[in-house]
Amino acid sequence: MRERFKITIQQKPTYLTWLIVMAVLVLVVLLAPILPLHPNTVDVVHMSQGPSWQHWFGTDDLGRDYLARVVYGGRISWGVGFLAMLVSVILGTTIGVMAGYFGSLADTALMRLLDVFSSVPWLVLVVVLSAFLRPGLTTIIIVISAFSWMSIARLVRAETVTVKERDFVKYAQFVGMSPWYVMWHHILPMVTPIIVAAAGANIANAIMTESALSFLGMGVQDPAASWGSLLNAAQSRLQDAPYMAIIPGLFIIMTVLAFNKLGNLLRDMTSPEDNHG
Repeated sequence: MRERFKITIQQKPTYLTWLIVMAVLVLVVLLAPILPLHPNTVDVVHMSQGPSWQHWFGTDDLGRDYLARVVYGGRISWGVGFLAMLVSVILGTTIGVMAGYFGSLADTALMRLLDVFSSVPWLVLVVVLSAFLRPGLTTIIIVISAFSWMSIARLVRAETVTVKERDFVKYAQFVGMSPWYVMWHHILPMVTPIIVAAAGANIANAIMTESALSFLGMGVQDPAASWGSLLNAAQSRLQDAPYMAIIPGLFIIMTVLAFNKLGNLLRDMTSPEDNHG
């Protein structure tokens, strides 16, 4: 794997740049609790101040340190992205492999289910869910997970249909191995590169979706903050403090691009070099 990593980086050196960006973002987000930052500390003496040595990103309308808000907001945005990705990958992979392997009626039924979910606008569902569920992280993760597994299922199904026709799968079926054993030990390893790349893209999409929901006021609620909710709060200060919108926006852009590049890197590294002979 180390050799594959070196070869991939040599072939596409831009991956290294985005790995560094990812490493910096990870360190900032993970080390937030040990940094001298307090995102919810109200300071009425220093309300709505610009950047200074004491407050590098300035303060919000309650005097809270904006750097701390951005850093801790990243923890929430990343947490939502990872949890939503995990659920959607498990669900999408399971449905995609089963549909592609069994085919026939199972494939038709599962694909029709996928079409139903794909046809419902996620924003409409969010509005409906908001009427029954309290806005917050749990609601966001449920909504994002419920509407982000379809793309993975389609990709995995298409790859499974191709892989199951290969000789090593046919032989496993011929000697009487159970379908579940074949799917787990023969199909899944071959579709892993697709899953890995899709997982990276799904984290990025989940972070974008969470930001959009929070921006619309349907996500993270004050005093907690995410990058999307910070963008929402910054609308009232676009005239005098546009950096309050630019900073979380830049963090969102860098994170989305970094995760997309990381997914592509892992896909290139895990792509099988042969077809099992």
